[in-house]
Amino acid sequence: MDVMDELQRIFKALSERTRLEMLFLLLNEEELCVCHFMAVLKLTQSKASRHLRYLYNCELIKDRREGLWVYYRISDRLSCEAKSLIKSFKEITNGGAYKDISTKLTKAKERLKRI
Repeated sequence: MDVMDELQRIFKALSERTRLEMLFLLLNEEELCVCHFMAVLKLTQSKASRHLRYLYNCELIKDRREGLWVYYRISDRLSCEAKSLIKSFKEITNGGAYKDISTKLTKAKERLKRI
């Protein structure tokens, strides 16, 4: 795959707000399970999984299964182009544009610990 094809695939994946929010959460956490995305973004399990699979198929994230749970993280095998885009996205969002999502994640983690 050439660079332009890869960039087109990544930009297409990131053209959806839900996937941008998921990427933001993963950039600020080492690893998250589907239940975290469901709680923070108010998604059904199937919708969260579908969006995560889209990011996975673009090789932006990878998964790890532990029993019934699936955990996601940023891929450690990103291309140079993907790394640059991810780095730029992280710099842009560190300004607080997604601060409310971080707060929601903290609260969701606390709730999920009690379950």
